[in-house]
Amino acid sequence: MSTSQPSVSIVVPVRNEADNIAPLIAEIGAALDGRWAYEIIYVNDGSTDATGERLMAMMKQRDNLRQLRHARSGGQSAAVRSGVRAARGQIVATLDGDGQNNPAFLPDLIAAVEKDSKVGLAAGQRVGRKDTGFKKLQSRVANGVRNSILKDGTRDTGCGLKAFRRDIFLMMPYFDGLHRFLPALVRREGFDIAYVDVIDRPRHSGVSNYGFFDRLWIGIMDLAGVWWLIRRKKPTPDVTEVNA
Repeated sequence: MSTSQPSVSIVVPVRNEADNIAPLIAEIGAALDGRWAYEIIYVNDGSTDATGERLMAMMKQRDNLRQLRHARSGGQSAAVRSGVRAARGQIVATLDGDGQNNPAFLPDLIAAVEKDSKVGLAAGQRVGRKDTGFKKLQSRVANGVRNSILKDGTRDTGCGLKAFRRDIFLMMPYFDGLHRFLPALVRREGFDIAYVDVIDRPRHSGVSNYGFFDRLWIGIMDLAGVWWLIRRKKPTPDVTEVNA
């Protein structure tokens, strides 16, 4: 598979997910092969296990697979940003590297962005979540508070399955936790959001390596910051070039 002109880039942030590498790549291929010219970008966020070696082995089998490596862990938002900046496709789709996000939903997300120029983001909304009851309660409370303040119309910002236009993402101010606020920030830029119900599933192997933003007290400062950004947004000028 050639990566010369991919129209879609799949970005997967990972840290210490060695045993999940091969199964997830196989599922991404099963979902996308023959449908788009695409590349897969794994961002190895300072892994200390065999994640890098497993990716190297898979890269010998798939020439549309790329690996970026952070010398030390920068967190999930930093990993997503590194992947998007390196992406060659105009549409970028993301999913978590632990196997809980099913790649079978990627085509619906990508198509939602591709078919409508007004849609800047297609966001997965999890049903049948596999978290504990306490974590699901935390998520409901935090999402409710967030939605009441930002009014982004999104019931689940924590789902890693998303597709968006690369240029819109790169227009946004970067901060840690950005990926959790994409619906509000995409709306801030004047674009619509499409929502796709996705089915959550247990991780294939290992344990969680990124913390839950859903615990409201961790993200309260970010919530205030995004509210401020939305309030300070000015209308985007309609620019045309005047030729002599």
